[in-house]
Amino acid sequence: MFQTNPTFINSLVDDHLYQNLPHPVTAKARDYASGATPIHRHPRAQLIYAGKGVMRIETEAGCWVVPPLRGVWVPAGTDHQVMMLGPVEMRTLYFRPDAAPNLPTYCCLLEVSPLLRALIFALLEEKVDYDQAGRGGMIAALALTELRFLKIPALHLPLPQEPRLERLCRELIANPHATDTLEDLADRYPTSSKTLARLFKRETGMGFSQWRQQARLVEALAQLSKGMPVARVAEQLGYRSASAFSAMFKRVLAIEPRRYFEQVSEES
Repeated sequence: MFQTNPTFINSLVDDHLYQNLPHPVTAKARDYASGATPIHRHPRAQLIYAGKGVMRIETEAGCWVVPPLRGVWVPAGTDHQVMMLGPVEMRTLYFRPDAAPNLPTYCCLLEVSPLLRALIFALLEEKVDYDQAGRGGMIAALALTELRFLKIPALHLPLPQEPRLERLCRELIANPHATDTLEDLADRYPTSSKTLARLFKRETGMGFSQWRQQARLVEALAQLSKGMPVARVAEQLGYRSASAFSAMFKRVLAIEPRRYFEQVSEES
């Protein structure tokens, strides 16, 4: 269970400056321990990025895991909550809505290119109210351009709106090692497994097995980021072997789990 930390509340209070400057892009750096922010929204669109650590972002529409080299795009006015899965160095860009009209109107995970990462850190070196005609303004303009070319990887956990399915999905997020079949789960509700499967596909756009795999991958990234051995992660998530887990991980992320965070270090 994630606890709301006063540090997160204080961070939201001092957010006013970043949201109300006339600048098209503002950059904010905050370091956090484990815990969760309150559910909140911003008048500006937001790119949530972690220089170090792993986060999980939740909205009514779904759940995204944010390991290093990726960020979550949150449109202006979207209610969301950020869970820190261990210590996190959050580096955020806020975008005035009219400055980013061609960017997604929905939450999505984005690959953070080496160039965009460098631009985030460069803008953080400038004053919050940087000279829009100077270096800060040029960095902000290039960041806006680079955003339009980023890839959207498939590390998204859509959450259904149907109350029974939403409750079921949140239970699986909390217990990704669970091995219940769809038939087992259907027994807990007044419905058949076929009906549950059809509802699940309609509500999430994914089959139940695919969705649970994504939920396990979200948890795996959180544990690997803390240095947990691959074999232990596989065991905790209910895989028959470390090799079976590694095969799934590589199929989805195109890299072996033991190499994933090595890659992060190489590109940092």
